Amino acid sequence: MDLNATLTGLAVAGRTDPGPTSNAAAAQRAIDGFADALREAEAQAEAAMTTGADPHMLVTAMAESKLAVDTVVTIRDRVVEAYQEILRMPV
Repeated sequence: MDLNATLTGLAVAGRTDPGPTSNAAAAQRAIDGFADALREAEAQAEAAMTTGADPHMLVTAMAESKLAVDTVVTIRDRVVEAYQEILRMPV
């Protein structure tokens, strides 16, 4: 799974098809992509430990899972920051 292509596709889909439904669908696809990246890394790690699978695939899967986690953390930080900005607005 190529996480960069998934995230790029989500960004393009979000711009071309605005609206609450498409935003919810884009968020769901991003969550699914994150879960898939973690599952792939876990499967590669298990295969490397049990069957001696290709270590290069393990390193690639681990790098993709790190990128996925970093992306989710960045998004979470931005959402929290936006929420804090809203709270600071005068009423």
